[in-house]
Amino acid sequence: MGVASAAKKNPFAPKVSANNAKAKMNAKLMRGAKTIRQLDGQQEDQEVDLTGHSLKFEKCQFIKQYDEEAEGGEENDTVLTTKRFVIFRLCPDSSCGSCNYNYGEYIVDMETYLEATLGYKQEVQEQNCEICNQCYENEANANNGDNNGDDEDENAWQCNGIDTSTCYAECQNIENMEENGYIDASELVECQQLDYEANDGTVYYTGASCASSGTRIKIGMFADEECSIPLGSDYDIENYMKNDDGYTQKLSYHLLKQTFAEGECIANCLQEDEDQNQNNNDGNNNNNNQQQAETAEVCQELYEAAGKCEETHGFTAGINKNIYAENYANQVRNEELVCEFISTIGAGAYDQTGEIVVSGGRTTHSSGAKTTGGQKFALTFFILGSVGLAGYAAMLHQQLTKGAKADLSRQGGAMA
Repeated sequence: MGVASAAKKNPFAPKVSANNAKAKMNAKLMRGAKTIRQLDGQQEDQEVDLTGHSLKFEKCQFIKQYDEEAEGGEENDTVLTTKRFVIFRLCPDSSCGSCNYNYGEYIVDMETYLEATLGYKQEVQEQNCEICNQCYENEANANNGDNNGDDEDENAWQCNGIDTSTCYAECQNIENMEENGYIDASELVECQQLDYEANDGTVYYTGASCASSGTRIKIGMFADEECSIPLGSDYDIENYMKNDDGYTQKLSYHLLKQTFAEGECIANCLQEDEDQNQNNNDGNNNNNNQQQAETAEVCQELYEAAGKCEETHGFTAGINKNIYAENYANQVRNEELVCEFISTIGAGAYDQTGEIVVSGGRTTHSSGAKTTGGQKFALTFFILGSVGLAGYAAMLHQQLTKGAKADLSRQGGAMA
């Protein structure tokens, strides 16, 4: 295959990540800027109700940051490392149509985001294809007159509104992806070495990358095993992927693109109950037997791992004002740091490679600080004062020069 063993994986296979790498990344993410979720006098986490919210992708961003573990030298001439972040929101409805108020905004490392969302999307895809295949088979049996009594109608409610001709063709394409010369892009999001070596012995690496000013996540090529040195748009990964027979392979973004869908929800944070859905469709809903609503795992995982900016946007479910004053003050300050960091990223302070943007003689940095009116006045006063002093100095210099010439002239006349 054209890439490491990932190319041979089942599209529905669960993701396996390096736990140590994930823990290391999470530990570094927003150092000291994670919100506190504790109950009064207790060390256990406060349960936050997210069931009325939905997950929405906002932006992907590379950021070059100082790494205290990086050491400059012959092999590494910089102490900066490239971090990959994703900003997402929890919107207060199931359609993400009104996500401009009463929402929470969050930032998390890309690895954690993709692990959670891809796992969720893979599960949904697998369930949908299982239902589609069953409905397709039921239709085929019905058309052939092979009815089996009541057994075939046991899960008939699942087939309501399903276009089996469309979904069956799509599921077949997914199942036969490798045979058709495609590799599921979701299998390459974790940094790995390409099964390719240039004539000069150079090897390349591939992994998830930010694209289109952070609105998309694609598979990019990198020069190092940490996927921190992107090679740029001149390197198209599909030019480096070939199977054992030497044929070029292409990437399928069918699954990965669902994790950064624009203008729609990535996931509903209300955990769906299949039995409850069946009861609702059968008209047998019994309020006395309804179970308490649960938060979907994908939302819970990302919420716990992310840096949080909530109260600024009207999301108050995550803030417990009854905790000890010291902890509450820390929580508020932590959220301020996260909000400033997210705001800086959203303002375009970093380019697509993670470098700080410098334009018009001004450097934008990640502190998120703004110039106050007093600072502007002081700066203006200083500039005008400097100009005035420079003019006064020039005038004195001119007068002194004229005076010296006059003295020399008089001295010359006397000597004559």
